[in-house]
Amino acid sequence: MLETILLSTCAIALSEIGDKTQLLTFALAARFRNPLPIVLGIFASTLLNHGLAASLGYWINTWLTPGILRWVLVASFIAMGLWMLIPDRDDGSAEKSPYAKYGAFAATAILFFLAEMGDKTQIATVALAAKLGTVIPVMMGTTIGMLLADVPVVFVGDRFAKYIPMKLLHAAAALVFIGFGIAAWLADPASFMQSLPEASRAAAP
Repeated sequence: MLETILLSTCAIALSEIGDKTQLLTFALAARFRNPLPIVLGIFASTLLNHGLAASLGYWINTWLTPGILRWVLVASFIAMGLWMLIPDRDDGSAEKSPYAKYGAFAATAILFFLAEMGDKTQIATVALAAKLGTVIPVMMGTTIGMLLADVPVVFVGDRFAKYIPMKLLHAAAALVFIGFGIAAWLADPASFMQSLPEASRAAAP
């Protein structure tokens, strides 16, 4: 369990650096200048969002056959790794949001939840839960990873952003997820051949 939590924490903390939800955190910190409710909003939103994502990943794990699951994991992890190399941009949603009038906690919780839908870290949580076959440890790890990446931003704002090697961290996150994809392939390559259609197996060398 501890290994799963640590793996999920490291993977999500790396992938969150420079992600749109971290950029949203910069904007929320500048907009409200009230760290505690922002941190609590991030925590509540991430716990709910990643709980749903991890549950979906676990369902995928139990629903797909092992051979097909490995195909899905290889493709999703490698695609995730390549996606990590594309930098996100702040769309100014914290400034334009109608939720800002409800205060820092509500605005953060709602905006974070919406921003996480279909985001890299949410999809990564689905993939991690599908690979590891568990919900609670993955949800705990991914939530901790989000907090590790975003909470410092709440307190330091953008004052130190220029000192963070974004490209290097994006590359590290990309390597982590591509590594997951390769590991899924190497775990049992024979099962991939068994999951192929009969004609494809006959044509393979």
